[in-house]
Amino acid sequence: MKKMVSLPFMLLGILFVVCLVVSNLMETKIIQLGPVTATAGLLVFPVSYIINDCISEVWGYKKARLIIWSGFAVNFLVAGLSQLAVSLPAAPFWEGEEGFNFVFGMAPRIVVASLCAFLAGSFLNAYVMSRMKVMSGGRNFSLRAIVSTLAGESVDSVIFFPIAFWGMLRGEELLLMIVTQAALKSVYEIIVLPLTVRAVRYIKKIEGKDVYDAEVSFNPFKIKDV
Repeated sequence: MKKMVSLPFMLLGILFVVCLVVSNLMETKIIQLGPVTATAGLLVFPVSYIINDCISEVWGYKKARLIIWSGFAVNFLVAGLSQLAVSLPAAPFWEGEEGFNFVFGMAPRIVVASLCAFLAGSFLNAYVMSRMKVMSGGRNFSLRAIVSTLAGESVDSVIFFPIAFWGMLRGEELLLMIVTQAALKSVYEIIVLPLTVRAVRYIKKIEGKDVYDAEVSFNPFKIKDV
């Protein structure tokens, strides 16, 4: 029996992966918005958690696990190819090497921090979303989306910043960035929540799906179980 992939699922999966790749490249810049200091990835990365919520809500944890590992694989590939491009000699007449290397020449610790934080945060987000859905009987989607995002984003920030910036920033600066980043990403989720709710309702209607993970394995490494 063939396993079919619906168009909405495919499009959300592609958007999920694109957001991850773009946000990782944007993490190389630290921005200042008034009194708030954050990485530029803040502008894009929360979208991946919103998509994670949508996939977990409509298609369940198994499909969310598939998309999370797909995002991890593509990010790993991009990081590897970026390092290869940086290591190759530049043409003598090209003047953009310094800028190119700054953006794409991510230090190994940044790559490790990003990949580890992404996996931990994304799987926790999907797990919390799935378990709360079963316990609530599918009610209170807005609450579940906020709680799961707050949990996932907090773990993501707690893992990423110490690994990526330890020794480069003072302890209090790291702590402030962790708290600020997690809080801002969660606020992002709350602001766009009305759109998320409508999108989920629309997808459920056209897909005819509303999966409850009552007996699913939450082992993140059980990739073949889709």
